Amino acid sequence: MTFIQLEYIVAVDTWRHFATAAEHCFVTQPTLSMQIQKLEEELELKIFDRSKQPVVPTETGVEIIQQARSILSGRNKLLQTIQEKKGLLVGELRIGIIPTLAPYLLPLFVQPFTRKYPGVRLVVHEMMTELIIARLREGKIDAGILVTPLQESGIEEHVLFYEEMMAYVSRKNAAYKKTYMLPQDIDPDKLWLLEEGHCLRSQIVNLCELQKISRENSHFDYEAGSIETLRRMVEMYDGITILPELATLDMPASQRQLIRYFKKPSPMREVSLVVHRNLVKQRLIDVMKQEILLTIPEKIRKNKSQYVVPVEL
Repeated sequence: MTFIQLEYIVAVDTWRHFATAAEHCFVTQPTLSMQIQKLEEELELKIFDRSKQPVVPTETGVEIIQQARSILSGRNKLLQTIQEKKGLLVGELRIGIIPTLAPYLLPLFVQPFTRKYPGVRLVVHEMMTELIIARLREGKIDAGILVTPLQESGIEEHVLFYEEMMAYVSRKNAAYKKTYMLPQDIDPDKLWLLEEGHCLRSQIVNLCELQKISRENSHFDYEAGSIETLRRMVEMYDGITILPELATLDMPASQRQLIRYFKKPSPMREVSLVVHRNLVKQRLIDVMKQEILLTIPEKIRKNKSQYVVPVEL
């Protein structure tokens, strides 16, 4: 039994396809299949049921793969400790980040981070919150950057900062004349929302205490896939949406005129770095967190958690 064989069975369990697993392990499919077959012969049992597509582990195989993941995690932790003792910061850091944060947060910290730590390979994927949590539990990513609190079992949340939520109002909308907003000032029939699955959508619904969005009197029913689309729709039509603070930093003066702040205490969304409790790459996670905090605007860094809008999955 070798580490390579354990890596191969974990890869097949992760991707549920021999060819895909081989591709991610940077070997040919025959090589991967041969090594797994050798392990099965050594153990005198079948780890995978190859008659099913996608391929699935046998009942015994599930237990073996679970132990393999634990062994590989321990090995990786040992190697990471050795590198740290040598004063080296190297390795791969796989991050999942939600789409409503990625376009605004990544440009702030990625370049300074990679320049400061050239030995670290940063691999970032945009994904919804539910998928980030699933990938953390599967060990496919090392950390997630998303909106909390979630209170998911086995997931640790480390708050990075709070960003203010503010209204973005069309000049045609009655709320444009207001200096400060209250949630009840928002007409739900003129509120533009992100599509289902975005945590920002659930926060807007919670903030405005909306049980159901009615579009009965509208000839156009649309849910956006991005914050940028929401901004454009508000600018073109008589509407209103809610934007997080990071999404407003690059706005020209003409667009900033459409921003309306809520009366204090200002609604905030809590942005956190989340990891699985069996974290291996602690040092890499720590330096990335430090870099994020160094690069976000000072005003956001000083925001308080007086009124955090809840998020729901």
